[in-house]
Amino acid sequence: MTLNRDPASVSPALIRMSRLTASDGASVQAVKEAIARPQQFRPRRDLMVEGRDIGGPQLILSGWAARVRLLLDGRRQFLNFLLPGDFVGLYHHRRPIAPTNIITLTDVTTCVPPELGTLPALDEAYAVAQAMDEAYLLAQIARLGRMNAMERIADLMLELYERLAMSDLTHGRSFDLPITQETLADALGLTAVHVNRMLQAARRAGDLIWSSRSMTIPDPKSLARKVGRAQIRVTGN
Repeated sequence: MTLNRDPASVSPALIRMSRLTASDGASVQAVKEAIARPQQFRPRRDLMVEGRDIGGPQLILSGWAARVRLLLDGRRQFLNFLLPGDFVGLYHHRRPIAPTNIITLTDVTTCVPPELGTLPALDEAYAVAQAMDEAYLLAQIARLGRMNAMERIADLMLELYERLAMSDLTHGRSFDLPITQETLADALGLTAVHVNRMLQAARRAGDLIWSSRSMTIPDPKSLARKVGRAQIRVTGN
């Protein structure tokens, strides 16, 4: 999509969609009309419940959510984070069943996106978004399967930085990180104590600075080289 916009007045979700594929005025207008009918969710609310029917797709406009697998003894594994511009329940088959729980981590605003098949440019954006979502899940498998604790943290922070930059939600080399170290531990298969220890080590090394719910990556390209991550692709500021 191509936006002629006042940056302060355009939804981060619309900015991200504009960067997924080329589009036209009709597509932009359709998304804007969808955004004008928001739905609000408080933290710790279910957007999807594993094993249940998915009522319909949602587009996250603001806030953070996460895919999570809950185990019988109370343990949990966060599979990936969902950020502004990401879709929930965007499937092409009839009566889709939720493969995981999706819960809100913060206050979250969503809307019902335009239907599939109404505008070709939007269908292309949806397809690209689904491909990227799959890539994030595959990256999580690699993190949990082969990376050490420091590499897991660094790789995830670089991913979040890239994704938030697509929605103009970074501030230079910093971004808001509204999650706890316990949540980060549950995402990376570590203990909260070990996460804290690794973050302190990363600060001393000048790689990561986490303070007041904000993360700063002083040199993203250098950190990407350290963890063997492909060259980062950051748009926006």
